[in-house]
Order: sequence, then C-alpha cells, then structure tokens
Amino acid sequence: MEVNELKTIIFIGTNKSGSSREATKAAESLGYFTVLFTSNERQFEQRTEYEEIHKMIFLNTTDMNAMEAEITKLQQLGFDIKLIVSFVDPYVHVAALLDEQFCQSLTSTRAIEIMEDKEQTRTFLLNKSYSPQFTVLGPADQLTGKVTFPLIIKSPKSTGSKDVLFASNHKELNKHLTTLRNKYPTEPIITEEYLKGEQYLVEVIVHNHQPQIIAVIRQDITKGKRFIITGYQLFSTVPPKFSESLTTLCQSLVDTFELETGAFHIELRLTNNGWKLIEINPRISGGAMNKMIEAAFGFNLVEQTLKLYLGDEPDFTPKHTNFVYTKHLIVHHKGILEKVTGKNRALNCPGIYDVYVKPKKGTLLIPPLSMGHRYAYIIAQGTTLKEAVAMANRAAGEIRFHMRRI
Repeated sequence: MEVNELKTIIFIGTNKSGSSREATKAAESLGYFTVLFTSNERQFEQRTEYEEIHKMIFLNTTDMNAMEAEITKLQQLGFDIKLIVSFVDPYVHVAALLDEQFCQSLTSTRAIEIMEDKEQTRTFLLNKSYSPQFTVLGPADQLTGKVTFPLIIKSPKSTGSKDVLFASNHKELNKHLTTLRNKYPTEPIITEEYLKGEQYLVEVIVHNHQPQIIAVIRQDITKGKRFIITGYQLFSTVPPKFSESLTTLCQSLVDTFELETGAFHIELRLTNNGWKLIEINPRISGGAMNKMIEAAFGFNLVEQTLKLYLGDEPDFTPKHTNFVYTKHLIVHHKGILEKVTGKNRALNCPGIYDVYVKPKKGTLLIPPLSMGHRYAYIIAQGTTLKEAVAMANRAAGEIRFHMRRI
C-alpha cells in the first residue's frame, strides 16, 4: 500500500491495557494506519508489545509545537490523517485542539477543556440542581465561617482518586490541606460537601446534540486511605426508576456544554435530594469499562466512538443484554509479588467473561492509594445482577497474590 493511501488515526497517549488500548486495536480493525504519540519511555522500549500500533513516536506530549511539527511531517510524507484523539487523562483536550487544527473536528474543544478541570466544571455548573455545595480555596486561603463536616478535599487536577481526601473534623481538614498544598503549591483546592447515597457511573454518547445513555453502573466503594471503587454493577437496561431523571440530567449537561458530538462519563451520588454530580470526564471510563459494555451489550464502545468522531454512523444497538459485575482485587498489606495463582481456574468458572491480572513478578504491591493500585479484575455475566456478583466473587476466590512482606 502506498503511504498516500494510508488513512491514519493519531492517538495521544495510551495505557497498556483498558479502554484506551482497546481503542488503538479498534482503529486497526477498522482499517486505519495507527500512530501513537507517547512520552512514556518504558512504552517506547516495549514497542514490540504494541502490535496494532503501526508507528510509535516518542516526544513530549505536553509540547504542542513538537506534536504539530510531527503531524505536519506525517502529512508531508503522504499520510491522510483522519482523526487525532485521546482516550486518556490528561490528553483529551490536547488531542481535540490538534484535531481541530489538522482534521475536520466534530468535538467541542471548549467543553472538553472545562470537563478536564474540576474547578472549571464546578464553577460552570454552579447553579444546577445536581451540583453539590463547594468552595474553591486559593493557595493561601483558609475556610472561614461555620464548617459542616464531613468534607471532601480534592485537587482540581486529580484523577483516579489519587488526590481526593475525606475529612471528618478540623484536624483532618488542616492535615489534608497541608498535604495537597505541599504537592500542588500554586494550585487551588476544592472542598465539597460529603454526599451520602449510592454511587453510580453513567456512560454517555452525544450524537447530533442528543445524549444516549450507553450504560448505568452502580459502584462498590472500599474506603481505606482513599475511596477506591472495587466493584461495578452494570444493569442490562437503564433502570426504569432512573430513566427519566438521568435522561433529563444528561440533556442538561449536553445543553449547558453545547455538545453536538462527543463522549463523556459522569459519576453521581443518589442522595435524598436527588442526583448530585461528583465529576464529569470527556471520554469513556478507563480500565475494564469497554470490555464490561461488550459483555453486557455485545458492541465495542470505543470502536463505535471512533466511528462517531470520524463522521461515520455509529451503531449502539445491543446485540444481547446481560447483567455484568466486575470485581477488582486489591491487597491489604505491602509486599513484593512472587507469583499469582488461580487465573486459569477463575477464567474457567461459570459465567466469567474475562480475567485480567496486571502486575508481574517482582512488582511492589501496596494497599490502594489510587485506582492504579487495583491489581486484577474479573468480569462476570449473569441473567440477574445477583447472579453476576456471585459468579465474580466465586472466581475471585481462586486468585491469590503470593507476596513477600516488606
């Protein structure tokens, strides 16, 4: 094939596994030449492990000029660049800007920019009924007046629960403010009311200004030093009791952000005062989400999202409907991994769709401080949610991390 015949998709960043990696594989299966811009040195060294990526370019992915120069070079070589995209934080906005510059962009760069910043999001949605009470503190500000506990303290740049902290009193509040200010001395800090209620994640696609709810997932949260999501209960259809309220909320977000085309996911708490928005992100959730949706409905969400961004007609019609439960495994003490046993036994348990074990021998494992410290997952399909949960738990009992304590 001549270079000038190569329809090309450029990805800014990818993870080794999960939704973002499945997007690069989907692009290849759709017949596109795939290019990855990465600043991850290890990824570049493991080049041969990324077979579906046809060209990998090592550069600073925060340097717009460097990326513009590489894109121009590819165009001069005859590559027909159809899309520049990212499925990982914090490159969704950067990719959208480059797509706007070099391709026929369908996404809203301004909306993506706001969604990527928790401070901007909170301010932008200030008067909405689903917005919780919050305060933005500058680097030298202190909370004044009467403080109602418990509170959530977070960095506007936090991802994967890394910088989201819980304070039940003034002592904990001051400790967390000090921690975050030492880590981000020039950044503001957000304090929010602690919301009681079940937590949900909703995956949404926007096409022609119309939101389509792809999946509704109830989350199991394990509270240690951080709030870590260790279970995802995916409903086979949108629960009827939520259908109208979630559709109204999603349409409000689409109208407010003026979205015509795009993908986002929202995390919500169902409180006594209705839905409250924890956060919004301008992409599909990472980790196992794409596989969970495939297990539930039979279509590949990242593949259909690429088609949407390319201007083709996506198809989100379920091929089947299953309840799905994904269980993430964590460890409760620190140690060096010597081996993992039971993966094949888990995979052979009834109803198991997928089993993934992340760490290799010799890896330091720790109790979770972020979502990145979840070390395996099991996806189970069932005719009911209860059945899926039971099958995932049974399979999880087969997996064991053998560690040398340190």
